This record gives sequence, structure tokens and C-alpha cells, in this order.
Amino acid sequence: MYSLQTASILSKYGFEVDLLCYPNSRLHIEALKENLNTIQLNYAKYFSPIQIFKLNRILKKNNYDLIHAEASKDLWLIVPALQLSSLKTPLILTKHVGSAIIKRDPLHRWIYKRVNLALAISKVIKKNLAETTTIPEEKIILLHDSIDTDRFNPDKISKRKIRNEFNISVNDILIGMNARFSPGKGHEEFLFAAQELLHRFLNIKFIVVGGASRGEDDYVDKIKSMALSLGLKDSIIFTGFRGDIPELLASLDIFVFPSHAEAFGIALVEAMSMKLPSVCSNSDGILDIAVDDVTSYLFQKQNYNDLAEKLSRLINQPEKWDKFGEAARERVLENFKSDLITNKLIDIYGSIVIN
Repeated sequence: MYSLQTASILSKYGFEVDLLCYPNSRLHIEALKENLNTIQLNYAKYFSPIQIFKLNRILKKNNYDLIHAEASKDLWLIVPALQLSSLKTPLILTKHVGSAIIKRDPLHRWIYKRVNLALAISKVIKKNLAETTTIPEEKIILLHDSIDTDRFNPDKISKRKIRNEFNISVNDILIGMNARFSPGKGHEEFLFAAQELLHRFLNIKFIVVGGASRGEDDYVDKIKSMALSLGLKDSIIFTGFRGDIPELLASLDIFVFPSHAEAFGIALVEAMSMKLPSVCSNSDGILDIAVDDVTSYLFQKQNYNDLAEKLSRLINQPEKWDKFGEAARERVLENFKSDLITNKLIDIYGSIVIN
């Protein structure tokens, strides 16, 4: 979906953008809603000669100024198609997810040699690219993901809508997390910390936003069963997937981001844009976003006792809520605002486009 956001913003800036995607995929469907031009290829395997030849014809016909790949796998389609056509079109790769696999064999060397620039969404991803690929460090640029700070603006959103929907009192302290259901997102630590906080505070509620990742329905059932076994039935709400994230965030008092390992953390940036104080795990790309004792309290990842302690500290310091929230919004505006990142991206495009 970040590819969709980027394509949409570039179109509004006056760029002619074609979005390459799977036919009838969520990306394809949402792109049509945005009136974006799409090219569909049914590319499922790493090596697909038929799709490579199809893309080759498209590239020669359209003669693009630049190609921007948002996933490493796509290079196995794009690079052979470019080589087949002998086109010199600049190629950029954005790396969103780290890899534990060393990719320095002859085939990967051939693939990565064709990449003009690689963009890393966080410092940990930049380091990972340098350590696992043959892309020279001078060709790896840090460019964070961004959000629409106008959409995630607490001054424009009702704080009562979600609380009214779920019958949450104005006097209740509402603590929430927003993440897809998948192992490693920290749901277990959130529940254990919630159980501990219920022993310390009376007027406290918890809300978990997000749906199951593909094939993770059993994990959702496991987490919900765990909540029941911990005695959280009357204190926790599972909303499932929601499209009204700004409204949900507006209803919170404190945001929790307990992920074990995160390349970046868009959900955290969204919460910070909504002026929410947060408690976050001290890991990976999260450290590019949250600043300990400035925007957030950081806790030792996977340590629910430390999470409970940091949440207790924040709950007992209501004067920190506004202080953290204001600093959080300011940090987002200065570092992760979509217009800011888009202009940086356009400058990068201009530095390599063949005139």
C-alpha cells in the first residue's frame, strides 16, 4: 500500500505514473479507485520468461524515464526485461524489509549491478543492504517512509467517536496498539502488561486494532484466548481491521508499539502524528522514529515486565502526556511528513534520470 501512496502523491505532483501490479490484487483494486494507470502482470515466480517478455515489450513501447521497484523480488522480473531490451532506464530499489540471506552469488551480483540506487527506509535496513548485497554503500540512501500528517491531525478529529462506539468512559485511561496479527508484533507482551496494569489501576481499558495476516487466523484465536485466560475479558477490545485509524488513535490516551523487530513502523509514526505519548520497544527501525524520554518511553523488547513498568511510569506522569505528544507531532512534521519525503524522492529521481 505504500507503493500506492507514493504513486498517488507523484501523480498529484504532475508525474505520469504507471503502477505495475498483480491483476485483481488489493493494490490493483485500490489503484483503480485512485484513478491511477496500472499495468498488470501475473508474476508469481522468481523466474517467469513469459512475464519477462511481456514486460520487455511494455518497457520498449513506453520508454520510461525511470523505474522504481518497491520489493527485491521484482528485480527478477524487471532486470531481465531491461537487459533483453538493452534499455538504459535508471532503476531504483526501495528496501522495506531486511533479509538474513547473503545475496552475493553470481546471479544476485548480476541483478544488483543493474540497480542505480537503493533506498533504505531505516538505518537498520541500510546496514542490512550493505551487509547482504553487492550494492555499494555509496549507492544506498536513507529515505524514511512517510505519512499524510493532514489526515493524521488530532485537531481535525473527534476524540469521542470511538469511545462512544465501544462505551468507553471519558474517565477511563485507554491504552492501545495497532498492528496486524502476526507473531513478533508483540501482542503477547501487550496482554501480559495489561494484566499487570489492571492490578495497579482501576480506570484502565485496552484496545487492540488490526486484522489477521494471511494464514494467521489461528494466531488471532490464540491471542484472544490468551486475553480470556489472563482475565482481560471486560477490559480489552479487539476491533479487527479498521479503516478509521485516525479516529481510533484520537480516542487513545497512550499508544503502545511492542514489536520485536520492525524495519520502520508506520503505525507508530501515525500515532505520534496524532500527538500520542507512546511506549515502544527499543529495537531496529523504531529507533529512527521514537526518542526516549522525549516522545516516548522505550522498553526492552520482549520484556513485558519492563513494558508494564514504563506504562505505569507514564500513567503516573500525566504532565508527560502532552509534553511527549507535542514533541512526537513535531518530530513527525520535521522528519516523516509526506510532502517532505516526496520532495526528497523527486530530488533523487532528478539526480539519476537520463536527459
